[in-house]
Amino acid sequence: MSTDLPRSEETDEFEIRDDAIIGKAFMWSLLVFGCLVVLGLAIWAVVALQGEPEEVVIEKDLVAPAPLLADVSLLPAVQFSDVTEASGLVVPHVSGATGEKLLPETMGGGAAFVDLDGDGDQDLLLGSGTWWPEDTTHDGETATRGYLNDGAGQFDADGGRWDIGHGVYGTGLAVGDWDGDGHVDVFLASLGGDHLYRNTGNGFEDVTDIAGVAGDVDAWSTSPAFVDVDGDGDLDLFVPHYVKWSREKDLSLGFTINGTDRAYGPPKQYEGSHATLWLNRGDGTFEDVSAASGMVVQNDATGAAVGKSLAVAPVDLDADGDMDLIVANDTTRNFFFRNRGDGTFEEAGVDVGLAYDQRGMATGAMGIDVGHYRNDASLGIGIGNFANEMTSFYVCESPGKWFSDEAVVEGIGAPTRPLLSFGLLLVDYDLDGRLDLFQTNGHLEEEINEVQSSQHYRQPSQLFWNGGGQRCFRIVPSEGAGDLALPIVGRGAAYADIDGDGDLDFIVTQVGEPPLLLRNDQALGHHWLRVQLVDPTTANRDAIGAWIELEAGGVVQRRQVMPTRSYLSQVEFPVTFGLGEEDHLQSPLRVIWPDGALQYVPVEQVDQTIVIRRE
Repeated sequence: MSTDLPRSEETDEFEIRDDAIIGKAFMWSLLVFGCLVVLGLAIWAVVALQGEPEEVVIEKDLVAPAPLLADVSLLPAVQFSDVTEASGLVVPHVSGATGEKLLPETMGGGAAFVDLDGDGDQDLLLGSGTWWPEDTTHDGETATRGYLNDGAGQFDADGGRWDIGHGVYGTGLAVGDWDGDGHVDVFLASLGGDHLYRNTGNGFEDVTDIAGVAGDVDAWSTSPAFVDVDGDGDLDLFVPHYVKWSREKDLSLGFTINGTDRAYGPPKQYEGSHATLWLNRGDGTFEDVSAASGMVVQNDATGAAVGKSLAVAPVDLDADGDMDLIVANDTTRNFFFRNRGDGTFEEAGVDVGLAYDQRGMATGAMGIDVGHYRNDASLGIGIGNFANEMTSFYVCESPGKWFSDEAVVEGIGAPTRPLLSFGLLLVDYDLDGRLDLFQTNGHLEEEINEVQSSQHYRQPSQLFWNGGGQRCFRIVPSEGAGDLALPIVGRGAAYADIDGDGDLDFIVTQVGEPPLLLRNDQALGHHWLRVQLVDPTTANRDAIGAWIELEAGGVVQRRQVMPTRSYLSQVEFPVTFGLGEEDHLQSPLRVIWPDGALQYVPVEQVDQTIVIRRE
C-alpha cells in the first residue's frame, strides 16, 4: 500500500502548516509593534519631562560653520591694471582657426620675458601660430614677435628685428645662453619642427640646422627648457611633446559637444609621445640622447607612449645635486624623471606621489610651477588642470619624502574646480616674503556655455594670497584684483618687473587675441630685493638652476633661478624677494651655484637690484 496521502489531504496538510506559520508571524509582529509603542512612549516621556523643544534649543549657542570665503580685511590691497594697448602690445596671436576645429588651434602660445638687447630691461617675446597651408583666405606673414622694453613698461617691436618663427606654428619658448657668448638665445617649440635662434646682440640668427635640433617634423612640441642635466656647465635642452596629431586624423574623428556641430576633440583620442632630450656637446651642436637617457616611457601592456606632455618644472627634487624634471601630462599620469647622475633618468612619478591627484586619478594637467611656499624645507608643486578638476597642489615636507595632493587643505581646491586652467605661477605679488599662487583660465570651446551652463569660454584669472600658517592660500575676490579678473581665453603666463618699481607684473597670452599685460599697482610700502646672477666661469652664464637664500625677520626665503615655469612660457632671470616690513637682511645672501659651490654676499641696502658675479 502506498504511504502517499491523497491529493486533497496533502493540500489540507500544507494549508494547516501555512496557517500555523502565519499565526506565529502575526504574534511576533504584535510583540515587535508593542515594543516600539513602549519605546516611543518612553522617549516622549523623557522629552516631556525636559519641557518644550523651544526651551531646550538656545539660539545663542548655535554657531554656523565658517564660510569658505576669504576674509577681505586680511588681504593686501593690491590692484592690477590692464596696460596692454598702452604698452604697445596690440598684435593678436594667430591660431589658424577658420571653423574646422583643429586641436592645435585652441592650445595657444607662450610668452618669455628676457633681456634681448642686454640693457638690463625685461624685453618680451610673444609666441604665435600661423595660418594652415590649406587656408587661402589669409595672407601676410606671421611670427613670434620680439619687443624691446624702454625700462618703463613701454614695448617697441623695433621694426621686427627681434622677430622669430616667421610662418611657423609656434607653441612654447625657452631662453638661455646655450653657447656661452653672453647673449640670451631662444628655442621655439613648434608644431611641425622646432627652431633654435642664436642672439647676435643685434637680432637673431636661425641655427637650427647647424645645431641639429629641428626634431621630428611630425612632432607637436610644447614647453621646452634650457637646463644643465649632466652638470658639465653648459645648457642642455629638454623638449616635451604633446600627442601624435595630424590634420587628417583630427578631421576623421568627428568630435561634437551638442550632437551636431563639430568641436575640438580630447587628447584621449590620440596616441602619446616621448620627450626629447638634447645634450649640448659644447661645439655648437646637440646630441639626441632621449632613448639612452630614459625619456621613453611606455605602457607595459600595450607598448604605447604614455606621455602627453604640456609643461615641465626642472628642479633638484631629491637634493642630490642633479637636476630632475617634473612633467605635467594631459589625461595621463604625470612624470618625475629622477636624474641618476650618470646620464640616465628614472621615471618615478608614482613612487613619489606626483603621478595622480588626491583621488588617484590622472588629470588634464596643463601648467606647472614649484617653490618653497612655506619658507621652510617643504616644497609645493602646483599644476593647473581641466574644468571640473581642481588645481593639484602637491606638498613634500622635506627632500626625498612622499608628496601628497593638498589642494583642498591649502585652500585652492574648491575655487579652482569649475575653471579650466593653463598657466600657473608661484609668485610673491605683494612683496610680503611669501609665494602666492596665480593661474590663468579659459575654455577650449567658444560654445561651451550652450551645453554646460556652468562653463564659459572666457574665464577670469585667479589669484591666491599666501597668508602663512595652516590653509595658507586665500582667494582674492574679483573686485580685489582689478583687471586681473577680466574674463579672457588665458593660456601662457609669465612675470617680470617691467617698469623697474620692484614688484612683479604679469602677462597672459590668449588664443587668437593680443595678450593681457597686467601692471602691478601695489603701494603697500613693502621692501624688496632683486638679485641677478652672472657666472663667467661656465657657459651657463645666467646660472640657470642656482638657488639663492635670504634671511630677514627670522625667516629664510629660498628661490631658484629658473625661467622655465607655467605653460609654454618663461619668466625673467632676476629673482625677486619681498621683505614686507623688514628693511635689512640678517645675514649675507647665500648663493648655491648650479655646481653646488657656495658664495656668501653681504647686502647693505634693500629696495634695489643687485648683480652677483661668481667669484
